[in-house]
Amino acid sequence: MSRADRLRLAFAGMHPLRRAGLIERYGSARTVLDAIRRGAVRVPPAARRAALQPAHRCTARLQAVGVEAVMRGDPGYPEHLAGVPDAPDVLFVRGRLPPTPAVAVVGTRRCTRYGAGLAGAYGSALSEAGWPVASGLARGVDGAAHRAVVAAGGVGVAVLGSGSDVVYPPEHRGLHDALLDAGGAVITEYPPGVPPNGWRFPPRNRIISGLSAAVVVVEAPAAGGALVTAAAALDQGRPVFAVPGDVDREASRGCNLLIRDGAVPVLGPADLIEALSLVPALAAVQRGGPGAPRRGDPVVGAVGPAGATVAEIVESAGLPVHEVLARLTRLEVEGAVRRDGDLVLPGR
Repeated sequence: MSRADRLRLAFAGMHPLRRAGLIERYGSARTVLDAIRRGAVRVPPAARRAALQPAHRCTARLQAVGVEAVMRGDPGYPEHLAGVPDAPDVLFVRGRLPPTPAVAVVGTRRCTRYGAGLAGAYGSALSEAGWPVASGLARGVDGAAHRAVVAAGGVGVAVLGSGSDVVYPPEHRGLHDALLDAGGAVITEYPPGVPPNGWRFPPRNRIISGLSAAVVVVEAPAAGGALVTAAAALDQGRPVFAVPGDVDREASRGCNLLIRDGAVPVLGPADLIEALSLVPALAAVQRGGPGAPRRGDPVVGAVGPAGATVAEIVESAGLPVHEVLARLTRLEVEGAVRRDGDLVLPGR
């Protein structure tokens, strides 16, 4: 299929299942476009106009809003997502996609204060460990995780259920811009101008999990987008982690059910980082990449040539204990330090 035809078909903004079904039926983007032109395939008038416009107008529209179209098979298409059978043919990207797989942090929009705080702690710890964080820019858990990533100087990827120039919810415009300013990315499979229709959000969850080597569900009721993401992750062969909660709390019911059905329970940031360090795609991140120990790192300095206990490192580095534990776990995976009981020693 030609790039021009693939781009024009993407501008129709169809549901991904319908698009896939039409490609299977007609054989190519060009023949689907021909069917739309003849009226054999019916789409809303705005979608028809968008799909049948010349490709150069699509490109001009993208340039006008600062968006790049990255197609499956392009060098810049996320490798981890490309292996998913139903990955989008075209991604509309703002910012810079990270070269390594992310960790998805997802949960309910109606999270408790506890859930929001834990999502923020996870976002911060993951950033300190050097892993990108993917989420959906939604209210609640998503927003808390994204804000913590920005505050920690990490790399975040927000996946939208709308066009790349339509921020939803609108009050997250500042967070959207902060993610980009911090070196992250905002992506979607929908072209500019597409509104945040409710039916567009469930399909975007397969992109969140597809970008990620693991999915962490912080708080979730028995139904909702977070569990859709978890289900997509399981279909894609990604491990799912969940935070247990009170059995009678609705916001924890989904997580508790996930754990009952085999998800890995995580009890805090240090526990999460330690568990994720065993995921091959995350442990394989090259030393020297994002999050690798830097000259003057206070934790490395606190370990010193003779080693130190965790308590001594916390006191010497002047950092929160969860942050020290997250950094130590990452340093141990990289071989920069090693554990001998309660003592942390320089790597061999």
